[in-house]
Amino acid sequence: MTGAASAVLAVDLDRLRPRLHRYCARMVGSALDGEDIVQDALVRALEASAPERPVDNPEGWLFRIAHNLALDLLRRRARTPVTADDDGVDALADTNDEEARRDAAAASLPAFMRLPPAQRGAVILFDVLDYSAEEVGAILGTTVPAVKSALQRGRGRLRELASQPGAAIQPALPDAERRLLQRYVDLFNARDFDALREMLAADVRLDLVNRLRLQGRAVGEYFTRYGQAPGWKAWAGIVEGRPAVLIRSDGQPDYFAVLAWSDGRVATIRDFLFARYVMDESCHFTVIER
Repeated sequence: MTGAASAVLAVDLDRLRPRLHRYCARMVGSALDGEDIVQDALVRALEASAPERPVDNPEGWLFRIAHNLALDLLRRRARTPVTADDDGVDALADTNDEEARRDAAAASLPAFMRLPPAQRGAVILFDVLDYSAEEVGAILGTTVPAVKSALQRGRGRLRELASQPGAAIQPALPDAERRLLQRYVDLFNARDFDALREMLAADVRLDLVNRLRLQGRAVGEYFTRYGQAPGWKAWAGIVEGRPAVLIRSDGQPDYFAVLAWSDGRVATIRDFLFARYVMDESCHFTVIER
């Protein structure tokens, strides 16, 4: 086992993984893409070659990997470099501003996406996740004065955005896709898992996030496990513009599975049963009314 892998295994991932996701989702404006980054960051950390010196702060090191992956995704989206912000040290944040912390914790993913990356990272890490300015500087690879300057500017921008009306409108699914999703949900609620298996593509892929991945015929076992679990109900929905099965085990939907189709069959299932924290960051989800 490499020193890098040992550093990862030394971290309480049950505690850290939701925090990593909260950061990544806000950095890239998507709860789904944020979870992709978290998984990629953990894999990269486990597969990293032995570092030149011991990892003194494994948690900060994982955040640094995730931060760089988030910037990579933003670069690919924009097809232009993500440059450093013009954050001088003429205006430094009051690190004890509790109102700013509350505002940042309540800010939506689209609001964060309207901040430059350095301001976005500083506000999320400091105000939302409660890291110190020194820890934020280590994660972002910058100085404490630069962190405080980015924090000051980012907080100001979030206050401006909070006063502006207008929420994002969830796009509707095409009729054919909506009918497929509703049939899937109806069969799911009826526990007719044999009929659901017939809806699967031959090479269907399942990602039971934070637990296992299956492909092909083995995915049928996924429905068997749902058949053994009592007390849940599902609704057809949309999460970040994608067809989704919204599932609750008690009360309102508390997690979901995102589907993708190919030639009228289920090509992929991405189920967040074991990563329910993703629902907390998914501001763009709706239930489809019948």
